[in-house]
Amino acid sequence: MPTLFLWKGANPKGRKIKGEMEAETVEQVRSALLRRKITPIKVKPKPKDLFENVVFLQPKVKEHDVIVFSRQFSTMIDAGLPLLQCLDILQGQQENPTFKKQLKTIKESVETGETFADSLKKFPKVFNELYVNMITAGEAGGILDVILQRLSNYMEKMYKLKKQVKGAMTYPAITLVVAALVVGILLVFVIPVFEQMFSDFGGALPRPTQIVVAMSEVAQKYWYWILGGIFLTGIIYKQIYKTKRGRLFFDDLFLRLPVVGILIRKVAVAKFTRTSSTMLASGVAILDTLDIVAKTAGNRIIENAIQDVKTGIAEGRSMADPLIESGVFPTMVCSMISVGESTGALDTMLGKIADFYDDEVDQAVKNLTDMIEPFMLVFLGVIVGGMVVAMYLPIFEMAGAVS
Repeated sequence: MPTLFLWKGANPKGRKIKGEMEAETVEQVRSALLRRKITPIKVKPKPKDLFENVVFLQPKVKEHDVIVFSRQFSTMIDAGLPLLQCLDILQGQQENPTFKKQLKTIKESVETGETFADSLKKFPKVFNELYVNMITAGEAGGILDVILQRLSNYMEKMYKLKKQVKGAMTYPAITLVVAALVVGILLVFVIPVFEQMFSDFGGALPRPTQIVVAMSEVAQKYWYWILGGIFLTGIIYKQIYKTKRGRLFFDDLFLRLPVVGILIRKVAVAKFTRTSSTMLASGVAILDTLDIVAKTAGNRIIENAIQDVKTGIAEGRSMADPLIESGVFPTMVCSMISVGESTGALDTMLGKIADFYDDEVDQAVKNLTDMIEPFMLVFLGVIVGGMVVAMYLPIFEMAGAVS
């Protein structure tokens, strides 16, 4: 039975490299390395992982892992290496143990006669429907290297798009959490000290101070109810969002928000056009393309609009007309798609729209960040500053009385 060995060696340029290899003996590993013009330095059996069969303790396969795999795979295929050898090399140098096992299973499936695309279907969480369909088209057309290159470019741009949106949302989320912690500390620990001091002095407190003291008393007595209510609200939102009507309501609400809605719409257009362009250029049928694009839209309103486009095309209509009727996509996008259909260059036109909207998303993220920063500063100043001023008002009044 083959054993997994860890090896270290030096390439012809003297650079130290390392990897893993399955073989019967150490000598077989050394021989295989020498055939690859690698001078073996150290070869030893890989130690057993005690938790390798505990699924939730294993690292997840990240999107970046798949992007790097696709890019390297494309380069190797383009260089003329056989498919199995590419998989063997990529599996050996993969550092993520979960992805390494998956690549091993894929390689073994290909060795038994399955197609590469069918082998990828065994791991739908890593290789989604879009990925598998494009690989199928690449294998059928004999252009697997080109398809992998397109997939890499597409995934890199989508990854950048996600990071931009997440980056725009991170700042307000962190600010809100910090504000909640500061207010909680003030209400539970700081204000009671002032309250005791004021009670020792006697006299009526100003109305703002009374409100803050009352809030402090509520926070001290019912803090667990407050935290439980926040937690319960999150659970209720998730449960409602899972329902068809609930998701439609919230997705429609998100699209109508003043600044965030514009960003969501532009991201959706960029994603729709980029994905459609990549798949159509790779030879995937337009109905299959629209079906996959709809599933990955991320917003039920936009997903329904794309499904309407699919239905319209199946009935013999153009792609642009249902898009216009949906009211979701901008008029400029629909007009450019109409021109692309009439000239027979729909994939190229969709790519140009995607490039344009990538820049639009950049600007929308910048606008959102520029607007949020002063708003959050004012929010923090009003909440925290207001509480501090309310607690110092009695001191100011006493100082005035003494004067």
